[in-house]
Amino acid sequence: MSDQPQIIAYQGLPGAYSHLSCTRVHPELEPFACESFVDAMFMVEEGRAALAMIPLENSTAGRVEEIYRLMPKTELHIIGEHFEPVNHCLLGLRGAKIEDLKTVSSHPQALAQCHDHLKSLGLEPIAGLDTAGSAAALAETGKKQFGAIASSLAAELYDLEILRENFQDKQGNTTRFMILSREQQLPEFDPETQYITTIMFTVRNIPAALYKALGGFATNGVNMVKLESYMASDTMTATSFHLDVEGHPDQKAMKYAMQELEFFAKELRVMGTYEAHPFRYEDDRIVE
Repeated sequence: MSDQPQIIAYQGLPGAYSHLSCTRVHPELEPFACESFVDAMFMVEEGRAALAMIPLENSTAGRVEEIYRLMPKTELHIIGEHFEPVNHCLLGLRGAKIEDLKTVSSHPQALAQCHDHLKSLGLEPIAGLDTAGSAAALAETGKKQFGAIASSLAAELYDLEILRENFQDKQGNTTRFMILSREQQLPEFDPETQYITTIMFTVRNIPAALYKALGGFATNGVNMVKLESYMASDTMTATSFHLDVEGHPDQKAMKYAMQELEFFAKELRVMGTYEAHPFRYEDDRIVE
């Protein structure tokens, strides 16, 4: 990464949750805001950024469908993952109080996640394009009756007052990000460390192909923690799969399991192996 620009790209405006994740995971890199996921990913592929921070799924909203379709079109590698708890903050202008607010703007999903609290305070929700954009717009109004829901970083960047933290109705809302690099970075195997290996594949057109392809993981005791299917072509004739397994390629069980997968797969690409984020093992269990 030393020969590349010391930049980490993300989708969204400054103050977005992706931006916040960049500052927490790679504070040594300069975050760079992009209009789209495509822009962020291709900045890395073209060597204009060292890394990209891309959301893959959210515990409330589910998977980010677009990412599954974009990844096969790039040659990027997954070198890490990050779980970011979503802390929605109710923001106002400096000196404002909750009693001053009449309306609150944010992304529709954020508004939905704070619906009960907004209703209890009698605040009118106003849909915006995104959380950080709503914070930026609030800073320009100069009117204390307007509020926004966004991250604590957005409050800092746009000089806003945090009127209430953890404003979401339910706690535990978390986004999983993947960290993408132009270069593969396979960590050296350590038996004391938990690893995740991410694989994308399609299967041969034979009966029970998926069952047979995944059977090697079961017989070799390799834990599958995520399996997603999606249509990879415009013709809707081929189904692709995204698979996360708990293991490292240097482990004997993983080698045997991968041999079976390779036999039954039509196309196969290992996207990366990386250390599992500690969030997965809270309460001594892996989050599926």
